[in-house]
Amino acid sequence: MTPAETDLAMTAYEHAPIGIVMTENRIIRTCNPAFAAMFGYRRDELIDSSFAILYPSMEEFVRIRDIGVEPLRRYNKYSDERIMARRDGSLFWVRVRGHTLAPDDPLRKAVWSFADLSDYRPVAVLTTRERQIVMHLGEGRTSKEIARTLSISPRTVEAYRARLMRKYGAVNVAELLSHLSTVPQ
Repeated sequence: MTPAETDLAMTAYEHAPIGIVMTENRIIRTCNPAFAAMFGYRRDELIDSSFAILYPSMEEFVRIRDIGVEPLRRYNKYSDERIMARRDGSLFWVRVRGHTLAPDDPLRKAVWSFADLSDYRPVAVLTTRERQIVMHLGEGRTSKEIARTLSISPRTVEAYRARLMRKYGAVNVAELLSHLSTVPQ
């Protein structure tokens, strides 16, 4: 890369409208200002911190790792929409996309982008398990696929799904997701 190309790349990184972060074994090694601001931190507060501080619970931090490793290993990429936690404890939806630089050990070194979805997808009050179920339903997964991923029975997934649909007055999954994301039906 020429010095001019390096300057251009650094300018793009520093001023990107989405959060960009590089991790090593789920430790934040560098991030751009948009990433730090999205979570309510200064960059220097995040460098060398575990990604765990950005999750609503340790259980969700572990669960996402377990879900994401195989797609990173197999396809060299991973994406989802999930609820994360800001420094002040408030929860918000983000779209996450990642790319590993070490497919044989996907979490050893990876680059991630984070887009804040809170302007059009407010967080509903859900339990951890409800959030997990909704995240997977939003990805179009079946109850069997969700059950396999979460290591629970398909009947348990169906029970959560039925409860969520009653709670939000939805007649199908599309309507449930619409209620949770405030997208017009």
